[in-house]
Amino acid sequence: MARPSSFSSSMAIFTLAFLVIFTSSSSAQLSTNFYSKSCPKVFTAVKSVVQSAVSKERRMGASLVRLFFHDCFVKGCDGSILLEDTSSFTGEQTAGPNNNSVRGFNVVAKIKSQVEKVCPGIVSCADIVAIAARDSTVILGGPNWNVKLGRRDSKTASLSAANSGIIPPPTSTLSNLINRFKNKGLSVKDMVALSGSHTIGQARCSSFRARIYNETNIDSSFAATRKKSCPFPGPSGNSKLAPLDVQTPTAFDNNYYKNLINQKGLLHSDQVLFNGGSTDSLVRTYSSNSKTFNSDFATAMIKMGDIDPLTGSHGEIRKICSKPN
Repeated sequence: MARPSSFSSSMAIFTLAFLVIFTSSSSAQLSTNFYSKSCPKVFTAVKSVVQSAVSKERRMGASLVRLFFHDCFVKGCDGSILLEDTSSFTGEQTAGPNNNSVRGFNVVAKIKSQVEKVCPGIVSCADIVAIAARDSTVILGGPNWNVKLGRRDSKTASLSAANSGIIPPPTSTLSNLINRFKNKGLSVKDMVALSGSHTIGQARCSSFRARIYNETNIDSSFAATRKKSCPFPGPSGNSKLAPLDVQTPTAFDNNYYKNLINQKGLLHSDQVLFNGGSTDSLVRTYSSNSKTFNSDFATAMIKMGDIDPLTGSHGEIRKICSKPN
């Protein structure tokens, strides 16, 4: 039976509308070759600065990975964490999870000025943070991945969002961690793999004091060592640092998971990943198979980079990363 022409024409309009919607949304998506024509030297420019910074201080590699995480979890990967306070604006840098803790802003500023020399006004600060996190991981011995690009920079930031508990605190329970990552579209496997970034970096005494003095699922000699530079009850020693991975603190490897099995997780939120719960099996897998860990970590970093980016005509390309244009 022949269809009426009105049906055919309405189907054609629907299909055309669908195609327009589909192509406009997909063209606004991120891609690994976003700057292949507009700024082909972006990767070289970023890597040279990251390499220099990490060779001076290996901890900076961990700080740049963490900067990406703290940016993406608050209103998406939009560079909002880079915006400094002004007399009329309070950004995210003084929020509880970030204050005196998140670092690497000066390195991002150096990268931006290097990138501006090779292609002014093209590359966003949000993308610079994403590339720097990947480069830091690789330089410290971790996996490589193709970074999806095309994010634009926010014109504002949200102190209240950064303070709202979106970023999991070091006191998090396992269900807290699972739920907070799930809210960002990240699976339990993504969460456990991303926690493995604690194979590098350091934490302040104030973030692990309660664990080393009060908890029982901790190796006693490990706790005794940590107590030497982290006195109870505080605030004395609050800012004293300890490595998150006691074995190889400046190398990206799977020793973090081996530490958890030996009850040498520094933070409460580390050890909950291996404490008789649903994630024990993943910790065991990663502790014995670095290839699986590296692959899952890279996949999870790509997924995290997809959290609510500004694309197309949204946001802007900042000239200076610490302030809107």
